[in-house]
Amino acid sequence: MRPTAIFGAAGTAVTAALVAGLLAAPAADAGERVPGGAAEAKGVQIAAAKAAKKGIKWQDCPAAWGLEKPIQCGFVTVPVDYTKPNGRTIEIAVDRVRSTGKASERQGALLYNPGGPGGSGMKFPRRVTTKNPLWTKTSKAYDFVGFDPRGVGHSAPISCTDPQKFVSAPKADPVPDSEADKRAQRKKAKEYADGCHERSGKLLPHLTTMNTARDVDVVRAALGEKKLNFLGISYGTYLGAVYGTLFPSHVRRMVVDSVVNPAQDNIWYEANLEQDVAFEGRFKDWTKWVAQHDGTFHLGNTQAKVQKQWEKLRASAKKKPIGGVVGPAELISFFQDAAYYDSAWVPVAETWSKYLAGDEKALVEAAGPDLSDTVGNAAKENGNAVYTAVECADAKWPTSWKKWDRDNTRIHQQAPFMTWANAWMNLPCATWKSKQGTPLEVATHKGLPQTLIVQSDRDAATPYVGAVELHKRFKGSRLITEKGAGSHGVVGLVNPCINDRVDAYLIEGKLDAKDVTCAPHATPEPPKAAAAK
Repeated sequence: MRPTAIFGAAGTAVTAALVAGLLAAPAADAGERVPGGAAEAKGVQIAAAKAAKKGIKWQDCPAAWGLEKPIQCGFVTVPVDYTKPNGRTIEIAVDRVRSTGKASERQGALLYNPGGPGGSGMKFPRRVTTKNPLWTKTSKAYDFVGFDPRGVGHSAPISCTDPQKFVSAPKADPVPDSEADKRAQRKKAKEYADGCHERSGKLLPHLTTMNTARDVDVVRAALGEKKLNFLGISYGTYLGAVYGTLFPSHVRRMVVDSVVNPAQDNIWYEANLEQDVAFEGRFKDWTKWVAQHDGTFHLGNTQAKVQKQWEKLRASAKKKPIGGVVGPAELISFFQDAAYYDSAWVPVAETWSKYLAGDEKALVEAAGPDLSDTVGNAAKENGNAVYTAVECADAKWPTSWKKWDRDNTRIHQQAPFMTWANAWMNLPCATWKSKQGTPLEVATHKGLPQTLIVQSDRDAATPYVGAVELHKRFKGSRLITEKGAGSHGVVGLVNPCINDRVDAYLIEGKLDAKDVTCAPHATPEPPKAAAAK
């Protein structure tokens, strides 16, 4: 397999006319403004023509990628700057597993993005090779296709700091005790932003969601698909919303799950403030559940008591980091898993319970860094770098520290769990040296088919209002609400009310006549309780 190329010389222009239906970008009426820009739209056409002619050289994946046969890997060449389609290029890593059904059952490619920004979709085909039961029916109809978005993994990866330094611990408590603490965090944020510019500056202005959506369309052409089927989770829903706006006639079917609010004024500063409040609510959902299972975890028999145990743990780790490496910052990162995913409810509670019983090893291993895992640490640093770069490049961020300080101080009063941690994570965008753009106005344009939106109403990472907003903007879409649930990423959970409808849409194109509300999936149970049942 060829190594990933960062920047390469562009090939010669394709002169032969190719199949118009495979390549054409959505046409605009005379005088109509082209979403995302006319020059960029023309650039996509040129890049797609090259990709369609070249195709993808599928090969067995490199052993180090952890993708077993019959999954195949390849690369698609895309421009760094779509206004200069014959200029510098990068390569986008893609992989696939062919549909498992008969030839007559095949309906094309299903492309996946798991979120982030900064997440890799390359593990998606493993849902077929590992025989994931939720995807058995869909895999008969579709090739499952994953990819590393630009800047991620094997697709011209970027970096902002040394990976070992990035994972080192303990880090400073995110919650400031003084103005000096705030100044120290501001200094670190600026140093991180400067590091991004120094290490990856050439690519930073081009690491936008719109450019990733354009890459998706070039991948579509390289796959030989006239229309694309798309599955996006979390940030992947925003990528899907942007793709559907830029290339409505190139969408065949689209499922978006756990939806980013795509309103222009929400991307990305306000989105993160909304997250802080939602995470507080979901963290309380979990501590209430922990209290209900006090017989197993012994962390308190009321939500208030469990909350006090959390505050006690946090204070103790601030005074003396657990195992020398787990302080408040590391605790927040680990405990946040429980607010993200129901699948983390039991393991996080068990780890905490063991610690209170005198066993700190499990907590140190779970929340502390593993400096020996250099490959994993590099991936973590890369993911964070892309997260920062995309969010900073997509939109103009406030540059006034007074605004950041005022907003986060206010929200911290009602949502102390992760407000300041989130603020410091995003603060590099306040001193970002590369160009910051204007988010796309997500809307329905000619050719966009009905899309399926799936959302739990207590999701913390992407609050429910985001699904409602996209539902309004994508005319004819259908919204499935999992009521009383809050796990981030719904379609991968066992809930027949949702699973059956996703299958019906992807396989048969069927949608309900109106929006649907589903009961929540099963609440996690500690192993002893589950065994007793």
